[in-house]
Formats: sequence, structure tokens, C-alpha cells
Amino acid sequence: MAIYKKNISNLFYIFVFAHLLIWTLVPSLTNHNLPLDIIEALAWGSNLDWGFNKHPPMSAFLPELIYQIFGPKDWVYYLLSQICIVVSFIVVFKLAEDFFDNKIYCLLSVLLLEGIYFYNFTSPEFNVNVCLTPFWSLSVFYLWRGIKNNKTIDWLLLGIFAGLGFLSKYLFIYLGLAIDVLLIYMIYTKRLNYKCLVSFIPFILILLPHIIWLTENEYITITYGLLRTGSEEVSILNHIKHPTIFLGKQIGILLPFLLMIFVLVKKFKININLNDERLLFLVSINLIPILFIFLTSFTMGAKIRTMWMTPFYISFGLLFVYVLKSQINFEKMRTFTSVFLALFLLSPSLYSYISITQTDKRTDFDGKKLAQQAKLFYETEAKDLGKMEYIKGNEWIAGNISYHLPERPKWIYSSTEVQLCNKDMKCLTYK
Repeated sequence: MAIYKKNISNLFYIFVFAHLLIWTLVPSLTNHNLPLDIIEALAWGSNLDWGFNKHPPMSAFLPELIYQIFGPKDWVYYLLSQICIVVSFIVVFKLAEDFFDNKIYCLLSVLLLEGIYFYNFTSPEFNVNVCLTPFWSLSVFYLWRGIKNNKTIDWLLLGIFAGLGFLSKYLFIYLGLAIDVLLIYMIYTKRLNYKCLVSFIPFILILLPHIIWLTENEYITITYGLLRTGSEEVSILNHIKHPTIFLGKQIGILLPFLLMIFVLVKKFKININLNDERLLFLVSINLIPILFIFLTSFTMGAKIRTMWMTPFYISFGLLFVYVLKSQINFEKMRTFTSVFLALFLLSPSLYSYISITQTDKRTDFDGKKLAQQAKLFYETEAKDLGKMEYIKGNEWIAGNISYHLPERPKWIYSSTEVQLCNKDMKCLTYK
């Protein structure tokens, strides 16, 4: 026990650094091209706006910031993705310090997350779900600080991070609903006053430009999101099939996590104290969002895509450690450590194997060659058109050309052929 009490914070930061390093290096060394979602985000970032045809703007803002600093270096976008993950780990660790006196429990709350593949195997591909995760965790953190201290600064920071979360992906609404339910309950029971409502000020101010963009663009991102759920397919069976599939997938996703829990505890004996404010908080921010998304699937017959759940489990380790704290058997820590290390090493090994042996993935696409061919075509055929400044096409083909060219033409969506254009939008069709 003394071994695990000593230098827990140092162990945590060693783990965080190792995770960051491994999951930046592995895809950088084994992938030949950036994944679809990163290329898509960079395409959007080349022509920044307050929203895009699929998503709100934050997942384009961050890669564009990185591009302006580092340029077209693939490894830095894998690093960006891992920064989002490890920031979330750090936030969970800091949050756990308010729940436990012994930091070993804080460490366990984060180590358990290596049993959820959203935070390792799928994490190299920066996308809206990865982008949302740190803002999700920071919103949870400042919600707790607001409840605990009732300071204006904490409520304002909650509003800021909630606004940035909503600008990452509309899926943040499920955490937002959980926050609203919890705050309404705590105001009703007089555990909080109306000071918490100050959080709506920065939240609305941050969202305002995007809301204006939405109204000017016929709510295109909302339409896209609804289409992705398949809810337009009218069938009574969908109201049973899709939520059942959703639950089955969640159990499958959590099996390694639950295995780690199993080897850590003596027995599953849960004592629920309904007056425990900390437990109320953890149940609310972990389970209410999942309940609401399940009800969405049940009432609308909507498909819930697996990757959408990426941010939902970021504080699951904290919930389970808090509930099972008295059942944790520190004599089994060696077994737990072995299971943790096996999962920690297996995931990047499996990723590397798949990346190297399978040669028909998008990450095997030769984007550089395509860009060079497009540039040669334009320089040969353009004659007096001047510099290429725009490219029309879908996010993948046109996005790759834009990313890999030093002049980086601004991307404009087109569902038809790729067109290379000058500043006056005089274009050549590239086939």
C-alpha cells in the first residue's frame, strides 16, 4: 500500500506523458496519409467560417491554429488529438482530488479509462468527438467547482467551456441537459441559489455567431445530424432495434473497463447514500447523458453511432472508483497493473499491425502524389489564370490536394467534380 501512496502525482504524469508519446508516434510512423476526419477538418479550416455543412466550427478552428503554427506536418495533428485526450485525463484527475483524500483513487480513476478504446485505439483521428472531450470534461469540472464553492468565476468558466463544447458538436446538449436537471434539482432543494445562472451569459455570447450562421445557412448542420441518425426511416421496429443495438455496443465497449474493475475489487457490494451530494453529482453527469441519448434512440428510432459516445465515458472511472472505493483490494494491485499494462501495450500494437498490414485504408492514400498531379495539371492548363487560390470538391479528394500543396488553396464544397480555381473563381475541372 505504501508503494502506491508514494509519488502518485508523478506516476500519473508519467502515464500521461507515455500515453501522449505513444499515441503520437504510432500513427505518425505507421500511417502514410492523415485520416478522413483530420483532412476534412483541415479542408474546413482552410476557409474558416462559423459553421460547416456537417458540424459547428470548433473542430476546424483547432487544426487550423495548428496548421498556422506548424504547417502540413502529419504528426502534429496526431499530437493535437492526444492533447485533447490527456487534457481530459488531467481534468478528471484534478476533479477526483476533490472526491478522495488518497490520490491512489485519483490515479485509478484515470488508469481505468485505458480500458475504453475511445481513449486509445480510436484517439489518433482528430474529429468532432475527440474535440468535444476536453470541453466536456472541463464543463463537468467547473460545474462541480460551482456547486462546491458557488463562486462567480467558476460559473462563468462553466459557461465558457459549455459554449466551446457546443461549438465542437451539438451532442454536448446531452451533458447540457444533465447539467440543467442537476441545477434545477439543487435550486429546488435550496442547495444552490440562482447565482449559477450567470453561466448562461458567456454560453450565449460564444454561441451567438454560430446561431447567426445557422439561420443564414438554413440550419444545414442540424439537418445533417438528423440524417445521420436515420430517424427519417419510418419503422416501428427501429424504436426497438436501434436502442437495443446501442445498449449492446455500450456493453461491448465497456468490457475491458469492467475487466479492470473486476480484478481490482473484492466483491461488487454497493452502498447508496441518497444524501451524498458527490454521488448525486457523479451519477448525474455520467448516467443522465447516456439515459437521454438512449431515450432519443427509443423515441425517435434513431441510430446512435458508436463514436458519438467518445466523451460520455470520460469520468466513468471516477464514478466506479467512488462507488466501489470500500471494495477495492490493494492486495490485487499487481494483478490490476498487469491487466492495465497489457491493455496499454496491446492497443498501440494492434493499431500498428492493422495500419501496416492492411493497405487499402484511407491512411494508405497517396495524398501528396495526388496534390502534385493536380498542381502539374493546373500549371500546364491554366495558362493566364494565375495562382490557384481555391479548390472545389468533396472534403477527401479536394481536402487532400489543399493540404498537401504549399500554396494551400481554400476549399469550397462541391458534390461533383474537383475544380481548381484562381482568385476570380475561373476554374479548371481536374479529373
